[in-house]
Amino acid sequence: MGQKIEQDLQRFRKLVRGKIKSDLSKYISRGEMIGKKGNDYVSIPVPSISPPQFRFGKKNSGGVGVGPGQPGQPLTAPEGDDGEPQAGDGPGGHILEVDLSLEELAQILGEELALPRIEPRGKKNVITEKDKYTSIRSVGPESLKHFKRTFKRALKRQISAGSYNPTEPLVIPVREDKQYRAWKEVQKPDAVACVVYMMDVSGSMTDEQKEIVRIESFWIDTWIKKHYAGVETVYIIHDAVAQEVDEHTFYHTRESGGTKISSAYELCNKVIDARYPPSLWNVYAFHFSDGDNWHDDVPKCTALLANELLPKLNLFGYGQVESPYGSGEFFEHVNELTAAHENVVTSRIPDREAILGSIKEFLGTGR
Repeated sequence: MGQKIEQDLQRFRKLVRGKIKSDLSKYISRGEMIGKKGNDYVSIPVPSISPPQFRFGKKNSGGVGVGPGQPGQPLTAPEGDDGEPQAGDGPGGHILEVDLSLEELAQILGEELALPRIEPRGKKNVITEKDKYTSIRSVGPESLKHFKRTFKRALKRQISAGSYNPTEPLVIPVREDKQYRAWKEVQKPDAVACVVYMMDVSGSMTDEQKEIVRIESFWIDTWIKKHYAGVETVYIIHDAVAQEVDEHTFYHTRESGGTKISSAYELCNKVIDARYPPSLWNVYAFHFSDGDNWHDDVPKCTALLANELLPKLNLFGYGQVESPYGSGEFFEHVNELTAAHENVVTSRIPDREAILGSIKEFLGTGR
């Protein structure tokens, strides 16, 4: 019975997985998963899923087009029906919430977008212990019994004792013949990463643009965390001045001042130098803006990127979230750096429907 239940559970999860993959763009653009995120799981609302099956219909019930009327006659509503909406008495569709681990969610994203695996660059002295089978013992649990070695010892014993019959090659191990795999704990360093998110919070960035940033950041986090043992996140907001904040403040702050993007890049560079040296860390930086910037500040921004930040980063992603108030000019200045720096990716995000394509642009480099 337990095996049958497990088979049904795996079948159900396979159906759910297929449903989520087919509707991934909808889930991403609507942000239905975000806000329900726990430490390791995400609750996803999916329509009720019924496995395909044959159903027997009533005999002689007619087919398509059977009934009164002539060919080509338009369909009309029944008499007395004024077309006003009425309360129904029939059952509706049911929504099922399914818990998926972040690991499963990242795998679905990677398969749907055909994302390459990230190749870590930096190492940090975070040591994890891992069991490695390195030797053989004469005692141990039956689950770790080494069949080949046990068989050889039993065969040698029977041959030396003269009890082995080649015409009836029956080998029966006894306790002294049994050999078991033995393990020891080995320590290995794990690659870790830091992700720095920067966002323009000046008056030209609306709540809708911030929601797009929130959705995209969730999926970027999910994919990066799949490849690293530990991920730390830094949030930086800026208008004319930049400051490091917590996650809630990052998505819920709006200022009315001007915009100087270089202030965010300077702070990002200081944070990396102070806490995340690239010789030990894999550092990622993503900047989201509507492309509006003080025109005298552009040369300083490009110089900071080319000379300070890019040599330290695995990847720098600039996402331009289109706004009715922003000029959008800064995109072209960053895009010019892509020809000389392979760790720079730019992406235009005009609306929520463009989020999936933007994620693919950012993460499709495998860096």
